[in-house]
Amino acid sequence: MRKEFVVMRIDAAPDGAPYVLVSLSLAKDMKEGNQPPSQLGSNVMGFTNMDDMMKNLNKMMAGGMGGMGGGPGNTSIKLEMHEYKELNLSVGDKVFLDLSKPETLGV
Repeated sequence: MRKEFVVMRIDAAPDGAPYVLVSLSLAKDMKEGNQPPSQLGSNVMGFTNMDDMMKNLNKMMAGGMGGMGGGPGNTSIKLEMHEYKELNLSVGDKVFLDLSKPETLGV
């Protein structure tokens, strides 16, 4: 199976290791105008009291509050620095991911 994505974000490794996190969004979502919300300020939620905050905590966490680059509807991949330099990726680039399952023989 082959899927087409658009590079949405490129982040350095949070621990300073020699890799980058690349966030991808489906290209068909971009064409249809269903662009994911901006990552700037998308993590802000207003609450009037502590009870409301506790009730909506799961929603906040599922919405990508604690994730690096991976919000709802995004796919993130980890690339080593040499892979990243070889691909010469930048935000807005169109990329393809090929997914396949190896055939197993025997038991």
